[in-house]
Amino acid sequence: MSTRQAPHKRDQYRHFHSINTRWMDNDRYGHVNNVVYYSWFDTVVNAYLIRAEVLDIESSPVIGLVVETHCNYFSPLTFPQTVEAALRVAHIGTSSVRYEIGVFAENVQTASAQGHFVHVYVDRTGRSAVPISAPLRAVLEQIRMP
Repeated sequence: MSTRQAPHKRDQYRHFHSINTRWMDNDRYGHVNNVVYYSWFDTVVNAYLIRAEVLDIESSPVIGLVVETHCNYFSPLTFPQTVEAALRVAHIGTSSVRYEIGVFAENVQTASAQGHFVHVYVDRTGRSAVPISAPLRAVLEQIRMP
């Protein structure tokens, strides 16, 4: 009995970020290497937070540290291709958030890959967990899915 997830559809996400694949993203097998997907996860999450003005990567007193990540792969992507990293929030805790990301080929409705990314928010200097601020929580709620 398989427990593999089915690929998500675009309408299951709230925010999209376009990314152009690069020549160096391909591996010897002719498709985007698995480690690149994790870079895209990081990119869509942090770009969203920066654009929403709740993260300044150089001076925010609170930062999110990745404590867990996972990815399922369904269909290959390759260079040259534009992909869209789709983002939603699945859970907001006191000091952590679980982002869920789908990676879609341009104009394709079914995810080529999907996974999650958990941030724990910590004091930049001491690295101790801190509660998610009201402004950050409001931005996260905008892309939260039931």
